[in-house]
Amino acid sequence: MSLKYGVMLPQGFGGELAHFKSPVEAYEALTRQAQVADECGYDIVWMSDHFQTAFPSQAMVFESWTTAAALARDTKRIRIGHMVTGNSYRNPALQAKMASTLDVLSHGRYTFGIGAGWHEPEYLAYGYELTSAPERLRQLREALQVIRAMWTQEEATFEGQYYQIRGAINQPKGVQPRIPLVIAGGGEKVTLKLVAQYGDICNVNGDLATVERKFAVLKQHCEAVGRDYNSIRRTALTLCIIADTDEQARAMVPEGSELVFPGDIRSYGLVGTIDTIRQRLAAYEAAGAQELVIGFLDAPQVDMMQRFAKAFVL
Repeated sequence: MSLKYGVMLPQGFGGELAHFKSPVEAYEALTRQAQVADECGYDIVWMSDHFQTAFPSQAMVFESWTTAAALARDTKRIRIGHMVTGNSYRNPALQAKMASTLDVLSHGRYTFGIGAGWHEPEYLAYGYELTSAPERLRQLREALQVIRAMWTQEEATFEGQYYQIRGAINQPKGVQPRIPLVIAGGGEKVTLKLVAQYGDICNVNGDLATVERKFAVLKQHCEAVGRDYNSIRRTALTLCIIADTDEQARAMVPEGSELVFPGDIRSYGLVGTIDTIRQRLAAYEAAGAQELVIGFLDAPQVDMMQRFAKAFVL
């Protein structure tokens, strides 16, 4: 099996840090998860870009860019990625600059991800305008062009409806010749077309039939724009719950999981015994996935992540 594995870190969006009283202890648990993933041979740790818990509460949530910068110094080998930043939250030229800086801080281990944005409670709470989905996608299209210009041009210029840069200088540009760019989302008419045009990595979500269909649509978009489909790394988001029986694992799926994992995650996620999970991994690979972005139920504890690594990574 040639799948690679990444770990979705527990920054608090799902309430996974709610039991901590000390923010320092919460961060140390978060960074330990990244360090153990590094030691266990995982390919990458991923950060989400949220400001408060999914269902608003006083539980802690760590901001993604500052946390990613700290993790760049707290880890040694593993890549650090955003899955994904919300385009609405920051000017894209600034995000390009931040990504370039983080690539230097990590000595060339950074992967940048971006999406159109989606979580309405966060927009309202923090005072961002939640425009229509089509307009957010038009903004994303321009943002991708701005980011590419900032990474490739000595003095970047772009004149769009939403964004304008005029002779913007971005030094240092990073360590990698090309910072990998993730465009997340499974919108078949627009988002996957943007992946074909600008992305290095796609990320989709859903059951196995949905994942397979999304990749097929991406391939069609690649053919339409003259892009090599195999030049885009295909990733899928999933949840891992390991137990002694499948029934025990299914019973552990938390309420509200459908907010992140569409449909019934029990039927397609990495939920069950090691043998069941092995079958699910083969099914993901058969659907076209090359890498899985895994959230572990017990995070920020590391037991389940270590158990998975012993069976499938090491």
